[in-house]
Amino acid sequence: MSNFRIALCGNPNTGKSTLFNALTGLKQHTGNWAGKTVEMKKGVYTYKNDQYEVVDLPGTYSLYSNSLDEEIARDFIVFGNPDITIVILDATALERNLNLALQVLEMTNRVIICINLIDEAEKLGININEKLLMRRLGVPVIKISARNKAGIPMLLDTVSRVISGVIKCTPFQIEYDEETERKIKILEPMIDRIVGNDISARWLSLRLLDGDRQLFEQIEERKARNREVLINGATFHKTKTGIK
Repeated sequence: MSNFRIALCGNPNTGKSTLFNALTGLKQHTGNWAGKTVEMKKGVYTYKNDQYEVVDLPGTYSLYSNSLDEEIARDFIVFGNPDITIVILDATALERNLNLALQVLEMTNRVIICINLIDEAEKLGININEKLLMRRLGVPVIKISARNKAGIPMLLDTVSRVISGVIKCTPFQIEYDEETERKIKILEPMIDRIVGNDISARWLSLRLLDGDRQLFEQIEERKARNREVLINGATFHKTKTGIK
């Protein structure tokens, strides 16, 4: 049995927690994010002999770290290493919700867009062409009704196929003005040498251009902690084996 991690991300009132409950049932627990007063919910489900840990991120309208909820959601997607980030959108307010989805697509290429409340949209006469959205966004788009559990089997199968590599994601990237794109091209190679493949160099370039110094301080702190763990681990190993 393999273990995978899924992040659930979305605006408030999109049915994110309803989907979390539909996926995990009673196999969930709550606590607080480390060093924060914000509630953290985790749960698990099993599909085709694999176990998936689902983390319900705080509802947020953006990931620019302008609030505690935004910071927690952003940091988990960047540093929490989820195998998949599922972005939940409200089918009745798709245009407004897509702003968050586009931000996530800049951060990671392991994304599934989940359009919830599709039953409510149909009552309002709203028809969503998920295949067209899939082609334009470059990632799977699934229509569901979390409270009725409609579309959940397809979502579970899609998660499995994306993680296994059967479905390839090529996320849409926003093209900015000529000056911004020129600066991104200058910064990307330098940032890539520092962070490698762990974090999107393009996204980090945008954050640097936006003046987000705090994010880069966090990256440096995490790298320093990782180096310390490696050094301490190596020292412990040498001591145990008698090597000085």
